[in-house]
Amino acid sequence: MISAVLETASIGRLSMGKRTRYLAVYMAVVMIGLLLLPATLQAQAGGGSYRIGPEDLLEISVWREESLHREVLVRPDGGISFPLAGDIHAAGKTPQEVQYEITRRIRKYIPEAVVNVSVKQVSGYRIFVVGKVNNPGQFVVGRYVDVLQALTLAGGLTPYANERGIKVLRNEGGEQKVYPFQYSAVKDGRALEQNILLQSGDTVVVP
Repeated sequence: MISAVLETASIGRLSMGKRTRYLAVYMAVVMIGLLLLPATLQAQAGGGSYRIGPEDLLEISVWREESLHREVLVRPDGGISFPLAGDIHAAGKTPQEVQYEITRRIRKYIPEAVVNVSVKQVSGYRIFVVGKVNNPGQFVVGRYVDVLQALTLAGGLTPYANERGIKVLRNEGGEQKVYPFQYSAVKDGRALEQNILLQSGDTVVVP
């Protein structure tokens, strides 16, 4: 959203005062969005864009099989167990992918099985914001957020924060990746590609 607003207005040619006003509008929109997290969660989980995480609560049902309708908690190792399907690794997959896998397995026993998998409660999407922000800590969020939104969740930067030195730390396949984020540039409408969507477990470091 911020990209569209800034590009449409040719932010680079605006005065500093107008740039600041655009950023203030964006922050207000972010805060409204945070108030609507439950509705956003339902839309994302139902639409298949959400990827399941450990400690998420899933609701799994099989049409016309009442005994196979239950809530399943994703274990810390990312796995779940379901009757006739056995043990399945769910973390990192969409609800539709888990649904396909359960269907494939239980059709050995119920050939016409119709399975439905939905996310009833999100607990697995966690991000961390540390350093010179007003409210550092861990945040369990019901939707995907970008770096700027994460900083808003953490109450914004303190007056002593280094706006040019912010980094996102991410563990990918056992290897730690570092993504730079220059707050001062983004708020001026530059380097907007740095405002990436955060993955569960990402840490935003504000020096």
